[in-house]
Amino acid sequence: MMTKLIDGKAFAAKVRGQVGEQVARLQADHGITPGLAVVLVGEDPASQVYVRNKGKQTVEAGMKSVEHKLDADTSQADLLALVATLNADPSIHGILVQLPLPDHMDEAAVINAIDPAKDVDGFHISNVGLLGTGQKSMVPCTPLGCLMMLRDHHGSLSGLEAVVIGRSNIVGKPMAQLLLGDSCTVTVAHSRTRDLPDVVRRADIVVAAVGRAQMVPGDWIKPGATVIDVGINRIPAPEKGEGKTRLVGDVDFASAAEVAGAITPVPGGVGPMTIACLLANTLTACCRANNLPEPEGLTA
Repeated sequence: MMTKLIDGKAFAAKVRGQVGEQVARLQADHGITPGLAVVLVGEDPASQVYVRNKGKQTVEAGMKSVEHKLDADTSQADLLALVATLNADPSIHGILVQLPLPDHMDEAAVINAIDPAKDVDGFHISNVGLLGTGQKSMVPCTPLGCLMMLRDHHGSLSGLEAVVIGRSNIVGKPMAQLLLGDSCTVTVAHSRTRDLPDVVRRADIVVAAVGRAQMVPGDWIKPGATVIDVGINRIPAPEKGEGKTRLVGDVDFASAAEVAGAITPVPGGVGPMTIACLLANTLTACCRANNLPEPEGLTA
């Protein structure tokens, strides 16, 4: 059986292209440019790279990109004041505060200070509630990217059995809600699940989001199932040289690829979709703010 490799890089490029086209149309027809503000507090190197990539791709899609870099010792009051300013700025349609925040800040308080209509990360309590009740919301980028790839591969997801491994607020829970919205039968499994291998073996769709390197082996996968690997883990790679590492997912790719019908690689699978969906969410937020039709094919 030939396993299909779901190429997240290529798919993300396609999504970014669609976003760019619709941004150009918004500018031509209505004179509106979607704006995304990213706030980075402190010097976390991984976050810095990520923010730089976000800014670059925002500009490439024809959007306005604003970056606010604050020192690690910035007070929470100052950060909340900046968020309030961005909430009130009509040229900004999406606000993203890069996590993790320094220890002296209350992440929940900061996220919930963002206007829910501009919360392009989909983490605000209002958006979580709207998603959970099947109403129009801003949807977290990573699960939205996974959903787009699943729809692209399967067409309809209706009636399929899906197992989400992991119950985080960022991926596991919203992923389950999105799959329910597309009429899957959904099980949320996690580290305490009894007989986890048997639970996973029932699934037509497996979304692994636990943050444990290569935890899911191929013999847990039902032949022909679709495997979406959200994990990004660094493990030692002595074969590359002393002290070198490599990136792996939560799924043991080599063994899973022998049985799965389709699988996302790590890196190059779900990762690139996250920023593509951030751009899609910013465009969606801009259309909603201006009472224009939502972008086609880019929402949940």
